[in-house]
Amino acid sequence: MRKLKLGYAPTRRFVFSAEDAFKYKVLIREKMESFGLDIDIVDLERLNKEGLLYDDLYNAEEVIKHFQREEVDAVFFPHCNFGTEDMVGRVAKALGKPVLLWGPRDEAPLADGMRLRDTQCGLFATGKVLRRFGVPFTYITNTRVDDPVFERGFRNFVAAANVVKAFRSLRILQIAPRPASFWTMMCNEGELLERFGIEIYPITLEDIKNAAKRTEAKGGAELEAAVAYIKEHLDYAEVGEEAVTKIAALKVAMKQYAEKTASTAIAIQCWSSLQDAMGIMPCLANALLTDEQIPVTCETDIHGAITSIMVQAASMNTKPTFFADLTIRHPDNPNGELLFHCGNFPVSLSVEEKPQLRKHFLFDDHSPGTHEGEIRGGEMTLARFDGDHGEYSIFLGRAKGIEGPYTRGSYVWVEVNDWPLWEEKLVKGPYVHHSVGIHENVIPALYEACNYIPGLKPDPVDPTESEIQAWLRGTDWK
Repeated sequence: MRKLKLGYAPTRRFVFSAEDAFKYKVLIREKMESFGLDIDIVDLERLNKEGLLYDDLYNAEEVIKHFQREEVDAVFFPHCNFGTEDMVGRVAKALGKPVLLWGPRDEAPLADGMRLRDTQCGLFATGKVLRRFGVPFTYITNTRVDDPVFERGFRNFVAAANVVKAFRSLRILQIAPRPASFWTMMCNEGELLERFGIEIYPITLEDIKNAAKRTEAKGGAELEAAVAYIKEHLDYAEVGEEAVTKIAALKVAMKQYAEKTASTAIAIQCWSSLQDAMGIMPCLANALLTDEQIPVTCETDIHGAITSIMVQAASMNTKPTFFADLTIRHPDNPNGELLFHCGNFPVSLSVEEKPQLRKHFLFDDHSPGTHEGEIRGGEMTLARFDGDHGEYSIFLGRAKGIEGPYTRGSYVWVEVNDWPLWEEKLVKGPYVHHSVGIHENVIPALYEACNYIPGLKPDPVDPTESEIQAWLRGTDWK
């Protein structure tokens, strides 16, 4: 995916100091660039001599056209003095993108009693006008440019906007229907399209089997690279050379199908028909693709694929996700839980230097393809997009890795703040036993993204909603 484009539209009002507004336009731009975020900033420098949005209807129309031409994904309206609330409202409404509202804190009045900017007052005005226009927006507390609260809020908004961007362009490659007995994996394809614009591109197991066979027969650099990666990073002694090639061919075929269909995630019927048809399990292929920012979910979990893309985007696509079952409670820790799946966690997360590529442990025929072993612990976010009866929400919670007993498959033991509370919320729904994890706290970004996704409610269990809001205002986590 291309990097996020942020429209930078600093605004001023004619009554207040134009010189100070210009000064702050420059200071804010320099501060944004100092954060080191991998984004493109689209400014107004070519539109007028000031590079500012001000009280002129023609100026506002030109800004709208400019940002539409540049295909910005979000817009930042820093108030460099009072700002021009009606023009901000016009531009924001026309673009329909996530909006960030903030302004640098005002200095003391001059010795003669005059004030140069009145930025805070302008923020009150613009907030009201954005509401009149029906424009959702994100607000950062009126702070100084160097205040950590500004950086915290800006980074979180950019991550939230990246989630919205990814969500609005979601197409999921569905490889075969859900397994017959997995009623939990039911989803409403029509409703996902109607409500959220999420597209599903279905193919059959026969399609992917034939594509993998063609890939294996044809060979080529992509297949060779996949085989070499497996041999370098995994212990494949149990499965042998032939299975490695078949798994690599499946991985390449799945990636090529995703690229051909412009799909950003994949949901695959991983068992049991696939191993009957191909003689392998897809677990490692899923792991390799997830490591390459094409997350793959098991058991044709469409909602899990949606979650994976959202969580990945919240990290600015800098970290891989992992798709896990919530399985059993820790034998000794009352707040401990096992995150597990047969062998699909990204190889890059493994604790062992060369984790094992093995035959599957659940089936009599022992088809090869599971990548097994523990992944690293540390701080994590666990999330789940789900819904029923036309209502959708996203479960959000923090976890941290802990020690626990060995188990087969890909796994990590975690501790949460109050497992009985989590369990009750998950059982009562609309959630299931699948979750998506990532080694980063992306909860505030996912929470904020829901502000721009009509029909999706954030459902945080830890931290709470009030704790997230307080953190964004500058309070540290407990």
